[in-house]
Amino acid sequence: MKDDANTGAAAARPPVEAYQRAFEATLGIPFTTGNTIEPLINGVRIFPAMIEAIEGARESIDFLTFIYWQGDVAERFGHALAERAAAGVRVRVLLDAFGANSMPGDVLERMQNAGAEIAWFRQPMRWRFWQADNRTHRKILLIDGVVGFTGGVGIAAEWDGDARKPDEWRETHFRLTGPVLDGLRGAFVSNWVETRRPDFEERWRIPTPSADGDARMQVLRTSAAVNYSDIATLFRLLIRMAQYRLRVTTGYFVPDPITVDMLREAAGRGVEIDILMPGPHTDSRVAKIAGEDAFRPLLEAGVRLHRYQPTMLHAKVTLLDDVLAVIGSANFNHRSMGKDDEIAVTLVHQPTVDKLSADFEQDRERCELVREGQWKKRGVWQRLLEYLSRLLRPQA
Repeated sequence: MKDDANTGAAAARPPVEAYQRAFEATLGIPFTTGNTIEPLINGVRIFPAMIEAIEGARESIDFLTFIYWQGDVAERFGHALAERAAAGVRVRVLLDAFGANSMPGDVLERMQNAGAEIAWFRQPMRWRFWQADNRTHRKILLIDGVVGFTGGVGIAAEWDGDARKPDEWRETHFRLTGPVLDGLRGAFVSNWVETRRPDFEERWRIPTPSADGDARMQVLRTSAAVNYSDIATLFRLLIRMAQYRLRVTTGYFVPDPITVDMLREAAGRGVEIDILMPGPHTDSRVAKIAGEDAFRPLLEAGVRLHRYQPTMLHAKVTLLDDVLAVIGSANFNHRSMGKDDEIAVTLVHQPTVDKLSADFEQDRERCELVREGQWKKRGVWQRLLEYLSRLLRPQA
């Protein structure tokens, strides 16, 4: 009967243009047309595509990342960026001072010696201590103004491989072309100029992206203001707009009370909600426990919670009613909704939505479903940790 109900709901849902219009009117950002998008699943596909694009650069490379750690891929990236800088390509590398603080020194030196411009976002300063908790979590790579990448990947050994074992994280990243690149460029520049490097391109040097694709996209770049950003508005809009199905993949699931209530209300009106999150493998136990504090009310409302088993799940993809997707750097957690600079891309492109839907179902098969009856039997120690985690929830 539920399948029949969903079929009827899908048939009765508004046209895709109505979804697009709601996002434009609520967020105040128009969609662009003429874009292309290619999902890249796991490091085995992500890194070769990004490095190939870097090696093909002729004019400019803009690279922004939150995480730049250790490993062979860190060396490969550094070598490719240094080689292009030495060849005369303008290379700008922007690193978050917290997330990339363990970057190999020899890689950094190699890029600098080759002529790359290196900037650090919000280095620790005692007299500006209030900035230490607000980072740039964006991941952006722009090549010659004609191709770009964004999503969730960091530059570290953890992302190498194909999610076959615990040390190969599960990730989704995206290769983009078209007018959407202006949104990515704006997100890069907004962080770049904060580092006191107001190096704007001369207007005649900014390329006009091709517009020969058929994907419609909206780029939302956010900065936290008083513990709130438009990422929270975006996520709440997704929940409110859902007519019959909402599917969320997130590396960190720590919803605030308002979001929990909205998810419960959506489930109560018949929306099927599935949330995929990390299971036994995670790089943040605090975030895991803080998220578990919300399990009971969600399970009671009928929200299905799934824990990914093979490795750390780090992808960030939300699917709305099988017609629209949101991708980018933002997680379903407090930091993305109120502390960090993020980038999110809303897309209307049925082939990509269908591909991401198929990926979601494959990931769900590798998850363990959290069952309400079993969850109610959890021990006193687990309940105590959940209670204590409320104190740390804003950091998770």
